[in-house]
Amino acid sequence: MPVDPALLAELEALVPGGVKARATDRLAYAHDASHYLLTPEAVVVPRDAGQLAALLRASAVTGRALTFRSGGTSLSGQASTDAIMVDTRRNFRRIDVLDDGLRVRVQPGATVRQVNTRLARYGRKLGPDPASEAACTIGGVVANNSSGMSCGITANTYRTLESAVLILPSGTVLDTAAPDADERLRLTEPELYLGLDKLRDRVRDNPTSVKIINEQYSIKNTMGYGLNSFLDHDRPVDLLLHLVIGSEGTLAFVAEATFRTVPAHPAVGTGLLIFDRLADATRALPVLVDTEPVSIELLDATSLRVAQRDPQATTDLLGLAVHDHAALLIEYAEPDAETLRGRTELGLATIAELPITGLAELSSDPGRRGDLWHIRKGLYATIAGNRAPGTTALLEDIAVPVPSLLATCEELTGLFQRYGYHDSVIFGHARDGNLHFMLSEQLGSRDQLRRYADFTEDLVDLVLAQHGTLKAEHGTGRIMAPYVRRQFGDELYQVMIEIKRLCDPKTILNPGILINDDPHAHLEHLKTAPEVEPEVDRCVECGYCEPVCPSRDLTLTPRQRIVLRRELARAEAEGDHELAAELRAEYDYDGLDTCAADGMCATACPVLIDTGQLVKRLRAEQAPAAGRAGWGVAARGWDAGSRAGSLALSVARRAPAAAVTRVNQLGRALLGTDTVPLWQPDLPGGGRVRRPHPTREPEAIYLPACIQTMFGPEQDFAGEKGIGVSEALLNLCGRAEVEIVVPDGIGGVCCGTPWKSKGFLSGWQAMRDRVRPIISAASGTARLPVISDAASCTEGFRTLLDGTDTMIMDAVDFVAERVLPKLTINRRLGSLALHPTCSSTQHGGNPAMISIGRAIADEVVVPDAWACCGFAGDRGLLHPELTASATQAEAAEIGGRHFDAYASVNRTCELGLTRATGRPYRHLLELLDEATRP
Repeated sequence: MPVDPALLAELEALVPGGVKARATDRLAYAHDASHYLLTPEAVVVPRDAGQLAALLRASAVTGRALTFRSGGTSLSGQASTDAIMVDTRRNFRRIDVLDDGLRVRVQPGATVRQVNTRLARYGRKLGPDPASEAACTIGGVVANNSSGMSCGITANTYRTLESAVLILPSGTVLDTAAPDADERLRLTEPELYLGLDKLRDRVRDNPTSVKIINEQYSIKNTMGYGLNSFLDHDRPVDLLLHLVIGSEGTLAFVAEATFRTVPAHPAVGTGLLIFDRLADATRALPVLVDTEPVSIELLDATSLRVAQRDPQATTDLLGLAVHDHAALLIEYAEPDAETLRGRTELGLATIAELPITGLAELSSDPGRRGDLWHIRKGLYATIAGNRAPGTTALLEDIAVPVPSLLATCEELTGLFQRYGYHDSVIFGHARDGNLHFMLSEQLGSRDQLRRYADFTEDLVDLVLAQHGTLKAEHGTGRIMAPYVRRQFGDELYQVMIEIKRLCDPKTILNPGILINDDPHAHLEHLKTAPEVEPEVDRCVECGYCEPVCPSRDLTLTPRQRIVLRRELARAEAEGDHELAAELRAEYDYDGLDTCAADGMCATACPVLIDTGQLVKRLRAEQAPAAGRAGWGVAARGWDAGSRAGSLALSVARRAPAAAVTRVNQLGRALLGTDTVPLWQPDLPGGGRVRRPHPTREPEAIYLPACIQTMFGPEQDFAGEKGIGVSEALLNLCGRAEVEIVVPDGIGGVCCGTPWKSKGFLSGWQAMRDRVRPIISAASGTARLPVISDAASCTEGFRTLLDGTDTMIMDAVDFVAERVLPKLTINRRLGSLALHPTCSSTQHGGNPAMISIGRAIADEVVVPDAWACCGFAGDRGLLHPELTASATQAEAAEIGGRHFDAYASVNRTCELGLTRATGRPYRHLLELLDEATRP
C-alpha cells in the first residue's frame, strides 16, 4: 500500500506532525459504522481551524478531494473515502456554555453526551437526541441534521442551530453570528452569494417546487440538501448556514456550532403498551400524540419476539405469547413531579380507552424505566450480536406521514418475507412516522448482493408511493444518493446540483456523497466481514466504544483494534504477505502494548464486546516462554516478590536519580519497554508490608491490596507521609466498632489481575489456588464477605473467586453501607475533586464514592472529562504515554481551579492522576479517616 511521497510532503507542510500514512492508520480509519469501505490515501489530523483552512486552500488549488471524519457513527457511507481523510474529532472538542445554559457553543469533535453532561447542571440539553449520543459528535450531528427519539422536526439540528463558524472550500472563514456576516459573504464569495440569492427566488417562484418542499419537510427528512432553507430564510448567509446542516460535509467545514438548548425535564414517566395487532397500535397514535408525550416508540411483533431472546428481557415480556402483537413505548417528561402527575393522569385516562393487552402503567422508577427502554434499545444488540458470522448488520430508516404508518409496516413486512430477510425487525419513532428496520446480509456474495439491490428498489417504490422520505435521520450518504432525483424530481434535483457547484466548484469536499448520478453507486465499495475470531466477528463497527477508550488519542480504539484484525485476516487470505507482516508488526505496540484492557469498551458496546479480553488473549499467545515462566514463579512467591518491588522503589527513591535512570533505561533497552517499567523520580517509595489482623467475631474478611505494599501512600493534608488506605480502613472500622479480619498468609495474596491482564493463565490459576483456601479458612462456616481496598482488585477477586458464592465488596461500598452511618464527621473539606475509576464504574461503586465524598466535603466535583486514566496496573509504568494521553482532558479541567483535596479509590489511579495534574491524589478512605479522627 505505497503512498506518494510528494503527497505526504505536501500534507506534512500544511499540517506538521499531523499526517498518518502507515497501513495501520489508513486501514483503521477506513472503517466506520456503515457497510461501505474505502481506504484513504492518507489521514490528516489538523491541530486547529487555521490548519484546516490551509488544507482546504491547498486542495482548492490541486483539486485533491477531502472527507471529514469525526465520530464515524453514520450508517450511510458519508465518511468513507479513497482520497484524503481529515480527522476533525481529536483536536476540536471545546465546549462553551453560554447564557446559563440557554445556548452552547461547541467544536465538532465533542460528543452529544459530553455536551449534555456540561448542560445538565443548568437543567438544559441539546435538542437533537440521537441514539448514538455517547459516540456521535457535533460535527456529525450538524452534517446529518440529526434528530432522535423525542425532538421530532421541532427541536432537531435545523431548528436549534443558531450560528456556526464555517470554513468554505476556498478557505474563507465565515462566522454567521457576526453582525456583518451577510456582507462579508457578499464580498469574499460574490458568486456564491449571488447564486444563493437567485436559487431562493427560483424555488419560491415555482409553485410545484414549493408544494414538494412543504410536503417533504412536514416529516423527518434528511434526503439531499435542506431545500426548506429557501422557504424559511431570506439572507444568503442564513441560506448557506441552513444548507450546510445535513450537507454531510459536502459544502463546508463547521469549525464551531452554537445551539439554542431545550429544557432537560427531570420528572419522567414511561410505559409499555401492548396491543393485539399492529393496526390497533397505529390507530392509537393520534390520541396518544394529543396527550403530548416526548416519545412514542413502535415495536412490531418480530421486535417483541427478538426482545424475548435478550438475557435482560423483563418478566412481563417473557410471559407474552407473541402472535400479531405490537407495542408502543411511551414517555412523558415534565419539569417537576406535580406537573408530571397531571400529564400522566391524562395519559392513563386516554390509554384506558385503548384496546391494550394487560394493565398499563407509567413508571418513574429508574430501574423499571431502564428495563423498558432496554426492550427498545436492546433490539440492535440482540440481532446484530446473533447474526451469522461474515454478515453485515444493516440498520436503515425511512419516514412516512403517520396515517400511512400501518400500510407501510405491512408492506415492509411483506418485502422481508419476499426476499427471505427473516428476523428483520421494524421499530422506530412512531410519533413522527419514522421507522427503522434492520436486516443482515452477506454483501460479498453475488446472489445476495442482487437480492439486496432488488429489495432496495422495491423499498424505494414503497416509500415514495406513501409520500414518504427514503432517509429520515441517517443521512443520504452513498446508500441513497442515486435516489435523490427520484424523490424530489428533476427541477429540485438541479437546484441541489447548483448548490453543490456554488459552494464547492472544484468538487473537493466528499465527492460522490449525497449527489451522485451513478445508479449503482450504492452497490459499490461494499464492506465484507471475514471470519476471524468470536470477539471480532460480533463487532458491527459502530464506534460506540471509542469515547471511553484510554488509548483513543494515542494509538488505536477498540473498533480499530478489531477492524485491523479483520484487515490482517483479509491480507493473509489474499496472499498479501508484505501487508500482513506490516500490520502484525505495528499491531504489537498500537494494538496490544498500549491497550489498557480495562473493559470500559464493553460498557459502551451494543453487542457487549470486551476488546480488552481479546487483547489479553493475544498477549498470552505472543508471550515468550521465559516471561510466562517468570510470572509463574512470581505467583508462587508473591510475598517475597511484592516486598522486593517495594524495596526496589524505596532504594531508587533514595539513590541519585540520574544513576537510577541510566540503569532503568539500559534494562528497558535490553529487555523491552513492555517488560521493564519506566522509573521516574515522581514515583513514591515502597509501602508497608501486609500483616494479619486477627479479631474474634469478624463481619468481613479484609484483603489489603498488594499495590499498597509496592507503592507507599501520598502525603496527608499536613504534608506528612500518609498512612495509606489499609491503616485508614482499620481505623474507620475500629471507630465504628465493625470488626474485620486480615487473614494469615495475606502477604502472598493477590487478586490475580497482573497475570490475567497479560494472559498468563497458569500464574493466575496458581494464585487462585492459593487465595481460595486462605479465604475459606478465615471465613469458616460464616461465609463472610471479602473486602478489597482497590477498585480494580475488587473486580479481580470477583473473577478469581467466581463459582465460590463468596460476596466480594469494594472497601468503599462496605464503608458507605456499614461503617459511615456509625461515624462522626469532625472536620469537613470545602471542596473535593473525585476521580471514579473504570473498575468502580463497572461494579457500580460510584454512588458509594460520592456518598462518602459528600459526607466529608461541602462540594464534591467529578470532572466532566473524567475517564479511565489508562494506568491499568503496570501499563502506566511500562507506557506512561498512555496515561498522559488518557488523562489530558481531565487534567486540563482539574487545573482550572483549586480543590481542598483530590481523591480516587485505586492506588495506581492515584499515581496516574497525581502525575497528570500535579495535585496529590489519595484514597478516599484516607480522607474519611482524617475527617473522623477525634
